[in-house]
Amino acid sequence: MNILGIAGVLRRKTTRTTVADPTAERFPDRIQRAWSQAQRPDQWWVADFTYVHTSCGFSYVAFATDVFTREILAYVVDTRATKSLVIRALRQALALRQRQDPYFESAGVIHHSDAGSQYTSTDLRRLLAVYQMDGSIGTVGDAYDNGLRRPGLVGD
Repeated sequence: MNILGIAGVLRRKTTRTTVADPTAERFPDRIQRAWSQAQRPDQWWVADFTYVHTSCGFSYVAFATDVFTREILAYVVDTRATKSLVIRALRQALALRQRQDPYFESAGVIHHSDAGSQYTSTDLRRLLAVYQMDGSIGTVGDAYDNGLRRPGLVGD
């Protein structure tokens, strides 16, 4: 290859954003990948976050998407992948729905995510309880669950 002046493509290291807490209590998988079976808006919200490499390092983007409409309800950017990042995204999604419809009821909305420690945190559980939302967590390390959460986003 040196004689021909060509070089192989170097793969960059991938950044692991989902770190499951093995001691954390997990919600059951209430959706079971039945993405096409959503029957109305605000039935299932899917949440995730990804990273974007910038000249200053990594930025993390958390978002919430309505499964039925495929609308991104909220996104939040931060330099750290903390539980605060995903909680702020959920609060932003709730605020959007309440602005769009003053009679919006969050009770019964299923909030689906992966098993990352941000999504199994006590603070997120409390927030879901306050809004009477049901938590749902997909199978660990399953790329098929990520398909709906972040189509076309940078970092995938």
